[in-house]
Amino acid sequence: MIRCVRHTAAFFLVLLVALLLNAARVQVLQAGAYDDNPANRRSALARYGRPRGDILVGGNPVTGSRDSGGRLRYERTYRQGPLYAPVTGYASQLYGTSLVEHAEDGILSGTDSRLAPFPLWAELTHGRQPGGRVATTIDPAAQRAAFDGLGGKKGAVAAVEPASGRILALVSTPSYDPGALSGTGSQTTAAWRRLNRDSGRPMVDRALRQTYPPGSVFKVVTAAAALDGGQVTDIDAPTDTPDPYVLPGSSTRLTNEDEAGDCAHATLRYAFRVSCNTVFAHLGVEVGLPGMVRAAERFGFNDDGLKIPVRVARSVFDTEMDRARLALSSIGQYDTAATPLQMAVVAAAVADDGEVRPPYLVDRVLDSRGRTVATASVEPPRQAVRRTTARRLQELMTDVVTSGTGTAAALDGATVGGKTGTAQHGERGEGTPYAWFISWARAQDAARPAVAVAVVVEDAAADRADISGGGSAAPIAREVMRAALR
Repeated sequence: MIRCVRHTAAFFLVLLVALLLNAARVQVLQAGAYDDNPANRRSALARYGRPRGDILVGGNPVTGSRDSGGRLRYERTYRQGPLYAPVTGYASQLYGTSLVEHAEDGILSGTDSRLAPFPLWAELTHGRQPGGRVATTIDPAAQRAAFDGLGGKKGAVAAVEPASGRILALVSTPSYDPGALSGTGSQTTAAWRRLNRDSGRPMVDRALRQTYPPGSVFKVVTAAAALDGGQVTDIDAPTDTPDPYVLPGSSTRLTNEDEAGDCAHATLRYAFRVSCNTVFAHLGVEVGLPGMVRAAERFGFNDDGLKIPVRVARSVFDTEMDRARLALSSIGQYDTAATPLQMAVVAAAVADDGEVRPPYLVDRVLDSRGRTVATASVEPPRQAVRRTTARRLQELMTDVVTSGTGTAAALDGATVGGKTGTAQHGERGEGTPYAWFISWARAQDAARPAVAVAVVVEDAAADRADISGGGSAAPIAREVMRAALR
């Protein structure tokens, strides 16, 4: 009898162990797969069963939550949606998340284990806390100045603080109201279709995700390579550059936009001030492909891994090309392409004595009670160009604003450096040019620059002859700098 009891007890013990092992397998190892299964509605019900945490700009929320009373109860709302859409992105029950809403989804939805009193236990059990908050680095005044400056034009603005890498403004126009994508009704579906069919592509974040030919603003990089490489030792000495300049290995004659300018054998200072294509194409060839690639990559080109924490599109400087194409790439044409954020980083590096600081958009994350959970992980700076080279570039860029093509960016009470650009695009350059302007500003009583800005305007409605970096983009940069200096 006792033997039978023992056998029965052992049998049930085996069953109990098997039950516990299977429960652990389901709860721990396979929980993620079950959570992600589209047929599992419990996850979605839990996700939208409580308000989502807020995204903060200048300490104030630019998002909110609305109780819809439905099964997916809380819908996302946005304050000044079009103004901040290139920062927040959208959070939609039907179409998922984008930008900061996506990159910080764990904090905002309450699933990030850092929000829990016992993070390890929360990670094992996949517990959900009240949504945390994400404080961005955006300066509301700079953001507003950039948005109003672009107005109805298609384009983008990126502004950073050179000494830290903090992103002060990210604007992309035309924009959209991300609140139109919240909810589950037919109006949400209609809004999604309308936005995706819009020829202006309002949901494309042009500041982060769109690359453009940088045109003449890339000449800052070429000048840096020539100064660092020793191809130019005196910025006031004539360069050995004919006008027009015949591209190496071809019969193509490169000329200059401003035929009134005298670019033949011009000095680097003069060539920079009036933006001589011939001089910079020649300098790029003199530096050579390896030197130009190294210079571009020190500023951040060809980097696939930049996250702010939103992923940023790769800016490109080709690593394989002949000398004729190298000449064109050195003036920001051919396959050279850059995001507005990348060109703001170039301007910031020049302004801050050659140091590149990785840009970042999230300053800190907080739990629902306002307790700081994590602060920005700031990477150490790297030297893009020698300090002496950066100082010469600062001088050249200041000349552009005081007496060159960028006078529209000048500000009273501040030292401003800038570079204009007008980038051809289209298969044969037949498209309306993009107007560029990159700049930085330092208050006269300040030791370091306060802001670096990149503006691109792709105004297809404008008369081709009216498009210029100095005329279309520089005034926008000026207002962003003015706002950041206050």
